[in-house]
Amino acid sequence: MLRRLLHNARNISLPDIIIVEAPVSIEQLRDLHLFLLMHKALTPVPVVVEASHAQPADIERLKNYTFVDDIVFLQDYNRQRLLRKVSFLKRLKHKLVDELNTSSIETSLQVSSPSSPILKRAFDILISGTLLLALTPLFLLIALAIRLESKGSIFYISKRAGRGYKIFDFYKFRTMFVGADAKIRELAHLNQYNAGDAGAMFFKINNDPRITKVGAFLRNTSLDELPQLVNVLIGDMSLVGNRPLPLYEAASLTTDEWAKRFMAPAGMTGLWQIKKRGKEDMSIEERLNLDIDYADRFSFMYDLWIMANTPSALIQRTNA
Repeated sequence: MLRRLLHNARNISLPDIIIVEAPVSIEQLRDLHLFLLMHKALTPVPVVVEASHAQPADIERLKNYTFVDDIVFLQDYNRQRLLRKVSFLKRLKHKLVDELNTSSIETSLQVSSPSSPILKRAFDILISGTLLLALTPLFLLIALAIRLESKGSIFYISKRAGRGYKIFDFYKFRTMFVGADAKIRELAHLNQYNAGDAGAMFFKINNDPRITKVGAFLRNTSLDELPQLVNVLIGDMSLVGNRPLPLYEAASLTTDEWAKRFMAPAGMTGLWQIKKRGKEDMSIEERLNLDIDYADRFSFMYDLWIMANTPSALIQRTNA
């Protein structure tokens, strides 16, 4: 069908979105990826997989394909919500393609441009790699303390949404008792962001009963955030960016009003830290406006300014 579409491209417009119905084989995905690479006209068109009939293992495998922009379950969408989703993905893909083209031009003309995404990425790799090597003994001490206090994994790993709504595994030292995520609904009435917000998009509790004693120390000193250096090193995050959102929060922000925040990378520190530092009086709208402000302005030099104005330099002290 896509071949016929491109053959007749002079007479018809490109599709708004390409939907692939799962289950789909590795060979079929490889062929689709190759086809998209060969036909540059389709580069700005979002590719989503409809996974209502896919097995959990297949869904996890699909997340490894970078050309897949999202995985959806169409039974969860009515017409209006689906149209909003398509609109969001189209704007996001066009923005990312434009930035990629601009980056390629900048690289060929002046590699040393301070606004170059390549320079930002090189800085992320250099700093995160150096810190991971230097802090290895501290990692081991923290791991021992966590294990001595409570059973369970040393690390807390959760799915987060980063730039372009890409889902990735987000790493922190575990600061809560095992099973803490299952208690979110039970403790929803204590959420500090509930006041005045219908269906709060963020979740935070003062004196959270799920936090261990070692966890409280790690959070107060921001040491629980150190494993995010791994996310930075492998490219899931940047040293500076917007807050990497849990999926239940990110799902609330795909409307036209807030979707722009996903144009910027997720970061260990950012405007939300240096402006309000996670205080209780920071409203949801204030947080999101800071995210959008960063998405509009982010560059390597702007990142340096944010890091210079962040009291902990790189490591966030607010709860993520």
